[in-house]
Amino acid sequence: MTDIAIALLVVAVAVLAVVTTAVMRSVWIVPQARARNVERLGRYHRTLEPGISFVLPFVDRVKSLIDLREQVVSFRKQPVITEDNVVVHIDTVLFFQVTDPRAADYEIVDYIKAIEQLTATTLRNVIGTLDLEATLTSRDRINTALRGVLDDASGKWGIRVTRVEIKAIEPPASIKDAMEKQMRAERGKRAAILTAEGARASQILTAEGEKQSAILKAEGAQQAAVLEADGQARAIERVFASIHAADPDPKLLAYQYLQTLPKLAEGQGSTFWVIPSEVTTALQAISQAFGGTADKPDPKPSTKDAPEPSREIPAGDPLPPYQLTQGTPNNQEAPADTAP
Repeated sequence: MTDIAIALLVVAVAVLAVVTTAVMRSVWIVPQARARNVERLGRYHRTLEPGISFVLPFVDRVKSLIDLREQVVSFRKQPVITEDNVVVHIDTVLFFQVTDPRAADYEIVDYIKAIEQLTATTLRNVIGTLDLEATLTSRDRINTALRGVLDDASGKWGIRVTRVEIKAIEPPASIKDAMEKQMRAERGKRAAILTAEGARASQILTAEGEKQSAILKAEGAQQAAVLEADGQARAIERVFASIHAADPDPKLLAYQYLQTLPKLAEGQGSTFWVIPSEVTTALQAISQAFGGTADKPDPKPSTKDAPEPSREIPAGDPLPPYQLTQGTPNNQEAPADTAP
C-alpha cells in the first residue's frame, strides 16, 4: 500500500469519527419529568423538553439533567432556642419541586444547600417567639410559618416548597425528666378523679336500688294486706251467709259463745279479763236445753232471771265449774227471791 492510500484511509477514519461524534452530540433524548439547559457559545439558549431534541454540535453545550419531580430532603438536627431559653434540637423534612429549570440552574448555585440554610434560619425565627410548651404543641403553626417563608424565598430560584414537616423535637434530658414527672402526676390525678367518680356512681346506684327495693317491698306488703283483708272479708261474709242460711238454734250459739271465752285470755299482755253478763244467759240456755226447766217460766220475778253482773277474773285462772242446772254456778247459792 502506498503512502497516499494510507493517508486517505486515515483521513476517512478521522472524518467518520468526527461525523459520528457530531451526530451523537446533536441528538439528545430527555426522559420524562426531566429537563436539560442548552448553552450556545456560553450563553443560555433554551431548555430541552422530555423526548428527542437536536442541537448544534460543537456550538451548543447541553448541561446536566434537572429532576422536575417532587423531591424530599431531610435536614440534620438544628439547635434552636425557645422564648423561655430552652435549647431544643429539631429535625425537619422538606418537600419541594423544581418548576423552572433555567432559574434553578442559573439563579442559585446549590438550591438544596440554600433551602437547608433558609430552613434553619426561619426555624430559629419562628421558635424564638414560642415557649417550650407551645413549641411541642404547635407543630402545625410552625410548619405553616416555615412553608410560607420558604415558598416566598425560593420562588425566584424556580423552586416551589410544597410541604414542610417537623420530624422530631428533642428537649434537654432535664426537661424530659420534668415532663415525665408532670405526666405521671397528671395521670395519677385523672385516675383518682375517675376512681372517685366511679365510687360516687356506685353509691348512687346502690341507693337507688335500695330505694326501689323498699318501694317494691312496701307495695307488695300493701297488696298482701289488701288481699288478706279481702280474703277475711269474704270469709266473714260466707260464714255470716252460711249461719243465716242454716238458721242455727240459740242453744248452739250459746255453746259456741262459751267455747270462745277462754281465747280472751290468750294475749301475753293480759293480766285479767272480764266475763260479760251474757255468760249467765248462755249458761241458762244450755241448762234449759239439758234439764228442760225453761218450758214453764216462773211467774214471779226473781233475781235468778236477772243477768249476773260481770266479774273480773285474773288471766290464766281456769273458769270455775258451773252447774248445768238452774243456770247457777257450782258451790254457790242462788240469791233469794226478792219482792218486785
